[in-house]
Amino acid sequence: MGWKAAQKLIHHWKILRGDNVMIIRGKDRGETGTIKRVIRSQNRVIVEGKNLVKKHIKQGQGHEGGIFTVEAPLHVSNVQIVDPVTNQPCKVGIRYQEDGSKVRVSRGIGASGSIIPRPELLKIRATPRPTIAGPKDTPMELVLEKTFDAKTGKG
Repeated sequence: MGWKAAQKLIHHWKILRGDNVMIIRGKDRGETGTIKRVIRSQNRVIVEGKNLVKKHIKQGQGHEGGIFTVEAPLHVSNVQIVDPVTNQPCKVGIRYQEDGSKVRVSRGIGASGSIIPRPELLKIRATPRPTIAGPKDTPMELVLEKTFDAKTGKG
């Protein structure tokens, strides 16, 4: 039994991987946790250590079978981000600062209106960028070579 694709996908996600959220519906209602994974095709999130279900796995080649406890996905409407000041669930709004950067702010009844920082987890790359040039990389001499003259318009 797999999950069906969502009928109306959320285009502008305000909840990110690594956010601290509170579950507002379901058997773990009122508990807080960190978002482990976001499944955008189904409008669902997996909260670390919450919404645990028993899964029966058949034995196969290379792995054991048995009954395992796994984290099941929750619909994104059943979780809310925790306000960093009041530690209460809140809605998320978008504001632009004076320097033009976009930030998330807490809004709603009882919210402090403070900035919700981006999770540190998103700043860490899954695969680090290569530091040495490979065989398919363009040499720096060719990159820095001037090939267009703006005054004459030739190049």
